[in-house]
Amino acid sequence: MIGFSLDRSSGVPTYLQLVQQVRHALRTGALAPGDKLPTAAEVVAQLAINPNTVLKAYRELERDGLVAPRPGLGTFVCGTLGGAPLAAHAALRRELTRAVRAARGSGMDTEDIEAVFVSVLHEDAQRGVA
Repeated sequence: MIGFSLDRSSGVPTYLQLVQQVRHALRTGALAPGDKLPTAAEVVAQLAINPNTVLKAYRELERDGLVAPRPGLGTFVCGTLGGAPLAAHAALRRELTRAVRAARGSGMDTEDIEAVFVSVLHEDAQRGVA
């Protein structure tokens, strides 16, 4: 089951942070069809947020076809994201782990590495390679 967290200083609305975390978990394989999301009450207790915020996030995920409520049972994942199989994710993770370790070895910190990665990702997308 996914555990949610919030960055209250990010400026991103709380419900959207929840949506983004579910979408991320779907892309990385941490969530799969059939998995149950925490109940609104569980998320409220964990994060001290309004129940309507959780319900808004779950409704958006439902609209996107990613989750479906089952009355009396909870909300379950019913869709997936990403076109690449999880095996491709594993290979990329290994390559990125090597690159991150090399970057740290050269003295770069997390923010430096993230900035370079995002820059390369955007440059690559602009060249039309998505």
